[in-house]
Amino acid sequence: KRKGRSKKWREILRFPHISQCIELSKTIDRDYSSLCEKQPIGRLLFRLYCETRPELLRCIHLLDAMVCIHTHTHTHTKPFKLLLSCFFCVFYCRALHDYLSGAPFSDYQNSMYFDRFLQWKMLERQSVTKDTFRQYRVLGKGGFGEVCACQVRATGKMYACKKLEKKRIKKRKGESMALNEKQILEKVNSRFVVSLAYAYETKDALCLVLTIMNGGDLKFHIYNMGTPGFEKERVQFYAAEICCGLEHLHRESIVYRDLKPENILLDDNGHIRISDLGLAIKVPEGEMIRGRVGTVGYMAPEVINNERYSMSPDWWGLGCLIYEMTAGRSPFRARKERVKREEVEKRVQEEEEEYSDKFTEDTKAICRMLLAKDPKQRLGCQAEGGAEVKAHPFFKNINFKRLEAGILEPSFVPDPRAVYCKDVLDIEQFSTVKGVNLDQTDNDFYSKFATGSVSIPWQNEMIETECFSDLNVFGPQGSRPPDLDWTQPPEPPRRSLLDRIFRRHVRISSSPTEEQAREHNS
Repeated sequence: KRKGRSKKWREILRFPHISQCIELSKTIDRDYSSLCEKQPIGRLLFRLYCETRPELLRCIHLLDAMVCIHTHTHTHTKPFKLLLSCFFCVFYCRALHDYLSGAPFSDYQNSMYFDRFLQWKMLERQSVTKDTFRQYRVLGKGGFGEVCACQVRATGKMYACKKLEKKRIKKRKGESMALNEKQILEKVNSRFVVSLAYAYETKDALCLVLTIMNGGDLKFHIYNMGTPGFEKERVQFYAAEICCGLEHLHRESIVYRDLKPENILLDDNGHIRISDLGLAIKVPEGEMIRGRVGTVGYMAPEVINNERYSMSPDWWGLGCLIYEMTAGRSPFRARKERVKREEVEKRVQEEEEEYSDKFTEDTKAICRMLLAKDPKQRLGCQAEGGAEVKAHPFFKNINFKRLEAGILEPSFVPDPRAVYCKDVLDIEQFSTVKGVNLDQTDNDFYSKFATGSVSIPWQNEMIETECFSDLNVFGPQGSRPPDLDWTQPPEPPRRSLLDRIFRRHVRISSSPTEEQAREHNS
């Protein structure tokens, strides 16, 4: 249950006395949606408060029932029934939240449950350094440094630490790219995109602490696990999860631009997440962007032609992935085929992809619609966006509501004893960066990057590792414990063993001896 926690975990996560939260109480944004819906610990504490009042508890039970109905409605239910079900669920949920955000929310802010939330927020805002983690083996290599496994000392939760070497960033003028990836990861909260949990700096590197994905990437699974490619059920499942991830990014006006098998990672349970958001960019509202970026063989025609686009390259990328997962090769280049970049780009722009008998009719149909050369004709590029892709017959067996709730079982679960990647010895080592000096301008950039914990992932970590349930204890009969009692002074901070020994030594050496005392008195 408490695997991996430091012996001092309770000390690390010791609540500050409520009197130390006054400044936070004055500055925190008192927004119902953020405090009681989006933030996981905030949501749990608001529910605990509602459970103390029967009329509010009924509201919580009704909300739970609405969510249950919503997730059990199949996406491919007859359109009228689906529309009716969605309308009533959304209508009742909104009405309940409107009620709860009024007087109940105001009363909650004067309760000990909200005070406890402030204590959790203070812990969340503690400084983050390399000492917050234990560092483990190298998992792979990023653009600016190694990716290692790491573990949070306080909770025991495992993560992947992506290290961006400061001198390598400066030499390659990668500051804006690194900061862009960090800010986009911070903004996106999706079970289908890797989460950023912490951002901190060491003397030599900037560190992104991300969701650890032990199941390997899709490229490894497509080509190194028997006959290249997957059966249709597995292709459907991964494509559906990728589709949801793209939809969540697009909802934040972010175009990903680098969809390829090696950027899709599997977790321990067989679910996927989109990773490596270095080329992702936020598209200004109502505008289109231009940028010839991506990976050869996966870049859409409009990207190759340096035309303006918004989200269209991502739906092209999904088409490439569905094709490759089915055929065991990419649509415009055979596996290990030696061919120039210009030739691949010419094929993308001019040639039609070929379909073997591995493709069923609906797999072929969705690939053709996603790989339409003209983005105006491409599936997903109309006003409905991802909803149009989800409605395609290829996905008829996928219940997207259950998928998004995380309750659909994957058809393949990685073996926890297997290693789904290259041998660590095969990972190319980075050379030393020479002739680069860091100055104050660099420090200004590092301060924007090293911002500590990211709220929602940090709170989820506390809940998943059961630190929340172990620490979130109140007094007898629901009374305030000492750390939440405004009338009691805070306990003095505990001194370290060395500090206690030193203070004792100083006291002994500075106190007069009996003989000195007698001389003094005489």
